[in-house]
Amino acid sequence: MTLVTVRLLPAIAALLLLPLVPATAEAAPAGTFYVTSVRTGLNVAQSGSGLALHRPKGNEDRQQWRLSDGRFENTDSPGQCITRQLTMGSCSQGDTVHEPRQFGDQWEFFALGGETRWYLTPVTSQTSPMPADPRLDQMTFLTAHNAYANGVDGGFAPPFVNLAKNQTRGIVQQLQDGVRGFMLDIHQTPDGAILCHNSCTLVSKPVALNVDVQRIVDFLKNNRSEIVTVFLEDYVDANTLRNELRKVQGLNDVLNRAEGVQQNGWPTRSQMVSSNKRLLIFTDHGKDGREDSGVLYQKDWTVENYWSMGSGLGSSDWSCYSRWDEKPLTATGNFQPLFVMNHFRDVPFTSTATTDNGKLGNRAQQFCQPAARKKPNFLAVDLYHLGNAAQAVQQLNAYVYRP
Repeated sequence: MTLVTVRLLPAIAALLLLPLVPATAEAAPAGTFYVTSVRTGLNVAQSGSGLALHRPKGNEDRQQWRLSDGRFENTDSPGQCITRQLTMGSCSQGDTVHEPRQFGDQWEFFALGGETRWYLTPVTSQTSPMPADPRLDQMTFLTAHNAYANGVDGGFAPPFVNLAKNQTRGIVQQLQDGVRGFMLDIHQTPDGAILCHNSCTLVSKPVALNVDVQRIVDFLKNNRSEIVTVFLEDYVDANTLRNELRKVQGLNDVLNRAEGVQQNGWPTRSQMVSSNKRLLIFTDHGKDGREDSGVLYQKDWTVENYWSMGSGLGSSDWSCYSRWDEKPLTATGNFQPLFVMNHFRDVPFTSTATTDNGKLGNRAQQFCQPAARKKPNFLAVDLYHLGNAAQAVQQLNAYVYRP
């Protein structure tokens, strides 16, 4: 062994020991926060004299915490803080002081329900003005849930079901009214991919997928600055979908295949307009080769909250949590997933939809935005023309959200 090697041994040993040194405690920010599990997206809530992990629900479930000097005080229980035993106790107790450790935008305070890593999301959203040329993930679009189920363009269900229309205006009128997101259900029939709800049996005057997509492509051809997104609830085989999309004239001219997004993030509005790639099509069907048609597997590119706020009548459930257990709303990565925010009931009723849509902006900003740590990009509603849903979209398009 050389003399140089001998002299280097202590330094090498010290380097090897570095990972074993515990992280130093950091001063957590002061303010009022939601404490959200990084892995599940569930929030820490006060439950009696203890704690529990609950679905995000704004301030309706004791989920807001005032953080100061390492103490977590529940806003609904002044003077009560989280102890190191994960009970609620007087904030004057010494064991209510926690030692936070920071890891980028994540924190470690305590272990609860098997969770150890947390986001601190301010209750009052941090925002900045919308840039002149926003990225796709900074924009918000009015989205029609079951856009095809309108009773204008054709049949979508047996006659006795057609009474419960999700929309009352056809696709062309929806486009003219400012709808830019379209949720469409497609089912397998001998005639191809047909737009219908649950079953195409007994549907009179059914509409094929290619018909509505053609309407959208024609609109984009005549409106060169607009961007449209289609979400397919997809029950057809890959060949049927391929054949259906081949019938759409001019589709490839405007279809955006999200090339480069995983490396560079979503394009800006001007980039999409310049390239003319202004139509995205997502499918919820598992990967089986249909992606070569230019459709994108939705779970790879978006997050989405659970679709129902409850039955058609009565009070609604405003909790905002992922419809996919394996992918929380807070999921992020090399690029920001687009956030699809569902805001509708099991059954559409005019009076209920009017009331719900009038509260759309409040739920988006006060409930779903902090739950996802991102601004909703698609506000999906029934009967979009009722309750001033368009105003909520306008409100969200005035700013960029910063978690």
